[in-house]
Amino acid sequence: MPRVRSSGKLKIKGYVLTKGRTLPKFPVALSAHFTALSMPGSSLVIFIMGLKKSASNSPTSLPVTLRQPLRCVPVIKGKRSSSQSSARREPPMLTMATHIAGHQCGRPTRCSPSSMKHQVLRIKTRNEEQLQKLQFLETLDHLELDFWLNPSTPALPVDVRIPAHSLQAVKVFLESHGIEYSILIEDLQVVLDREKRDIVASQQMERSSSTFNYGTYHSLASIYQELDNLASEYGNIVSKIQIGESYEKRPLYALKFSTGRGNRPAIWLDAGIHSREWVTQASAMWIARKIASDYGNDPSTTSLLNNLDIFLLPVANPDGYEFTHTTNRMWRKTRSKNSGSLCIGVDPNRNWDAGFGGPGASSNPCSDSYRGPSANSEVEVKSVVNFIKNHGNIRAFLTLHSYSQLLMYPYGYKCTPPADNAELNTIGKAAANSIQSLHGTTYTVGSICTTIYQASGGSIDWSYDYGIKYSFAFELRDTGRYGFLLPAAQIIPTAEETWLGLKTIMEYVRDNPY
Repeated sequence: MPRVRSSGKLKIKGYVLTKGRTLPKFPVALSAHFTALSMPGSSLVIFIMGLKKSASNSPTSLPVTLRQPLRCVPVIKGKRSSSQSSARREPPMLTMATHIAGHQCGRPTRCSPSSMKHQVLRIKTRNEEQLQKLQFLETLDHLELDFWLNPSTPALPVDVRIPAHSLQAVKVFLESHGIEYSILIEDLQVVLDREKRDIVASQQMERSSSTFNYGTYHSLASIYQELDNLASEYGNIVSKIQIGESYEKRPLYALKFSTGRGNRPAIWLDAGIHSREWVTQASAMWIARKIASDYGNDPSTTSLLNNLDIFLLPVANPDGYEFTHTTNRMWRKTRSKNSGSLCIGVDPNRNWDAGFGGPGASSNPCSDSYRGPSANSEVEVKSVVNFIKNHGNIRAFLTLHSYSQLLMYPYGYKCTPPADNAELNTIGKAAANSIQSLHGTTYTVGSICTTIYQASGGSIDWSYDYGIKYSFAFELRDTGRYGFLLPAAQIIPTAEETWLGLKTIMEYVRDNPY
């Protein structure tokens, strides 16, 4: 956003909206003289009368009137809330909003805490027309919307995190189009603060007892230390290996569970490729100890390790995971730099060489689903690809995500059923039944394309096309009440039921070699 002084010239570049209609999508440069008024918020809302499309792209000078916004809010398509009844009879006007961080009465300051809160909305569309309205919202970068569940079909809900400065605008937009929504999280910061307090309290208890609490969320350093502990405690079957390093030179550590020698058939399991999905890394750590401690005690696990090796990568995106703990809890991507852009990171689950650059992946480096400059450009992805290829005997590729309670198989980059569709569906349903048997948690089973939406460059599409028939992606708890911020109290129940589903697939792999 442009930097604004108390008076002077403001330049806005973007798409122009007027009289409730979108003009052809051409870049417009608008120069407007203004005088800043004393305002309680941190945004200027500029009402511009009678804007016309110019034949050229040269700046147009227009007089403007500044009005105090109700909140720190941008405005979409000139729509105003019903509370602005006094302005209803005014002529149609283009309404543009500029978010000016820390501007009040000409002095740097901060928005009040109440205006800073983010909300997470659940939006339900009834038809394709409403769905297209949401997809339009996705294109408005200045709103800074974070879609937790993307608008793909009217049959599925859409969850979106909305910053305070966009909240009123988005709600008015939804209401004006008759689109139903509800509030999942009233104030995101309250949830984040509670999560942080729980982590600190757990860390204090761990320091006093010198034990790793599998029922809480941990830093990367703590996770890596526990990998060492597991390898030391169960050295007869567990070893820690490094398969590569991240963009910021953090090691990519995996645990190998094996009771034999040589290049035995193996199962690959990873978690945390999307860094903010904390329940996946936490569940992977619980599962690691479960596998190690059950060998020799549980007949099923013992049989698995007597016939197969298991490789478990608990943090597939260590840079992103560290960043979620230190800077931005909602970070999803890697932390690599993008040439020609100030925006950081690539979506590592759009970066695999499987329909790369196709539907469901963005070419915009600032997007959370940015595919990257080329397939396997991310060293985190390339490290796994190289490991799988060099091993040469991986028989199942399993990956943990959150959230939505789904168990999916290929394809995502296309909607053509895979050759093994019937078999994969049968295995998936058996695993979902095992998951449900413990705590009653229900999972939806199907291909990525038919279950959620078309998405290219995903890991299990690559593994399946590479020849690993048993390729599955889990979306763990929940279905949206907490989303990526699943309370720590649900970690162990989530891990317990997930292990039952994983074990069902692993047993099938053991019994059905190919």
